[in-house]
Amino acid sequence: MSEQSILKKKDPSVDIIMPNYNKDQFLKEAIDSVVNQKYNNWKLIIIDGASKDNSKKILGEFEKKFNNINIIYLLKRKNTAFARNLGIRLSKAEYIAFLDSDDYWSENKLSEQINFMKKFNYDFTYTDYVPFFLKNHKKIFKKRVIAPDYFTYDQFIYNTSIATSSMVIKTSTIGKIKCPNVKILEDYPFKCKILKTKSLANKLKQDLMFYRISENSLQSNKLRNVYWLWYINKKYIKLSLLENIMSILMITISSIKKYGIK
Repeated sequence: MSEQSILKKKDPSVDIIMPNYNKDQFLKEAIDSVVNQKYNNWKLIIIDGASKDNSKKILGEFEKKFNNINIIYLLKRKNTAFARNLGIRLSKAEYIAFLDSDDYWSENKLSEQINFMKKFNYDFTYTDYVPFFLKNHKKIFKKRVIAPDYFTYDQFIYNTSIATSSMVIKTSTIGKIKCPNVKILEDYPFKCKILKTKSLANKLKQDLMFYRISENSLQSNKLRNVYWLWYINKKYIKLSLLENIMSILMITISSIKKYGIK
């Protein structure tokens, strides 16, 4: 047996959950960043929400080439919360990672983060990341987002700097926690629930993820997102009126500091 095969068997299993809907122009870059990982023992679960663009053709090509890419084609359009919950339910790995279909990873993302989690026995981790956007078909990279070294629940409701595509979590830590059925920002209450249960998320001090600023990003339509933050804080997080106001204010200020006004 080769040394590589031995190492592969020793690596903990990681399932990567990727929702997709009409992101054909970004999809290949996202999937390539998984395929090119230095880490071996991964499986990519892609949930396509009945895309109407060229996504299915791109996904089909990857599915033919890679046995560890599993694609679920939904017959009807479902929101991201449904896709994430389905992926979590299907996962049988020791760890779960998340990658949105318009973001991408550095090639050492999983190897560095899983080793970090094993070394310190962490259950919930995230990394710093680099936001970018397209202008005239060229990538414009913004300043690296340096998140706090750790988050408790009480900190997170005022600063949501855990990027979903940077997260790796032990599957046992997620348990039966689900993303609520909301149109957007479903990952925010999901993280809150995990932090309430686990109490702490720890950061690996490396920027291993590239976050695409698009029309649906948190910072791209602040007025819309103020409403949804208010709604989620009230219905799912159960914040008081004052806590809700402070949460929205602090999260908005944090977003402007990270990405600027767009």
